[in-house]
Amino acid sequence: QVQLVESGGGLVQAGGSLRLSCAASGRLSNPNDMGWFREAPGKQRELVAISGSGGTENYGDFVKGRFTLSRDNLKNTMYLQMDSLKPEDTGIYFCYYRSVYMPTDYWGRGTQVTVSS
Repeated sequence: QVQLVESGGGLVQAGGSLRLSCAASGRLSNPNDMGWFREAPGKQRELVAISGSGGTENYGDFVKGRFTLSRDNLKNTMYLQMDSLKPEDTGIYFCYYRSVYMPTDYWGRGTQVTVSS
């Protein structure tokens, strides 16, 4: 199994920044897809950003250009740098992991991000 633990959420004003972290442990393997999804109040879960071990990245249309993914493979940790935050970014952010060779989706418990006007 794979365990994902998010951290770094909080309350910021519009225009501010946050950096989310996702620490992965367990039966990790490469290549894999790893990224972030979010659930805004009253909305369904949507893609924020995702990357593979080969360097391919994909960002949601509404966050591309403001958010940046990075990975520290030695620590099995993924980061999401969020700049120029907007109230619409408010929601629960979930870490995501999926091995290319094992078709199972893994999710963290989520971390709350709140952006005030």
